[in-house]
Amino acid sequence: MSGGTLTISADEVNLTFHADDAHGIPVNDLRLDEITIRDRGKPPARVLAFYPMTDEPIRAALLLDTSQSMFRDLPASRDLALQAVHRILHGPRDRATVMEFGYVSSLRQDWTSDQQVLKNSIESISIGKANPLPGTALFDAVFRACFYGTGKINHAAGGNFILLFSDGEDNAGQTTLAEAVDACQLANTAIYAFSPAPAPGVSSTGPRTLAMLAQQTGGRVFHVDDSAEGIANDLDTIEANLRNQYRIVYKPAELKHDGSFHAVELLGPERVARIQVRSGYYAPAR
Repeated sequence: MSGGTLTISADEVNLTFHADDAHGIPVNDLRLDEITIRDRGKPPARVLAFYPMTDEPIRAALLLDTSQSMFRDLPASRDLALQAVHRILHGPRDRATVMEFGYVSSLRQDWTSDQQVLKNSIESISIGKANPLPGTALFDAVFRACFYGTGKINHAAGGNFILLFSDGEDNAGQTTLAEAVDACQLANTAIYAFSPAPAPGVSSTGPRTLAMLAQQTGGRVFHVDDSAEGIANDLDTIEANLRNQYRIVYKPAELKHDGSFHAVELLGPERVARIQVRSGYYAPAR
């Protein structure tokens, strides 16, 4: 089924996940009978599909925070975004889009597989263009990237992700964290964030916000101030996660159309040290 068209009804849950061993090496030979699924603590009524997804096309939305609080860190963010384009995207099947955001968000480059076009777009980003007023609408930007971006180009793809360069501050906009997460979960999109070190003596809720966005969508948070070798390893980790995944589709034991959140837990055998999956999903509303 990998690479084909997958049609999923509103009463079926579609999860993609990545599994590592104790050395961080992808585990690519899992069987369904080795996986335990808990949806609100209960096993599913029925598993409809389970299969590995290896070397699937990647769909990357690069979001660069250009608000005033990122003035010091934007050059490093641009450099990281350029490295990501070079290291993660390979060939015409992989595509990316580039957005900048501050008080408002702006699409700088629509979906393309042309690395030079993407690099030109990233290099043109600067502080101020997305800031007609002070403030940062991070959740608005994430929602837009998922709802109008990855959710439209290939909703069922296994390699959908947002690469977010931000300090995690959100003090403007109309979207809540829960709404941003919901949009990403519906679009099957994980958030991988690169966070700069907080300024000395500055208290910020940003790191916690980035951690929640990543954890609830099945991504991770990395640090901009890592060494060059560390950054390369971080980007390699992201690619390994996206190129080596599984899909599982199931019917929950209990699903009411009430918009409520369903926490999901996946457990593997002893040879799996870590399973990376989104924290759950929202039931469809009537």
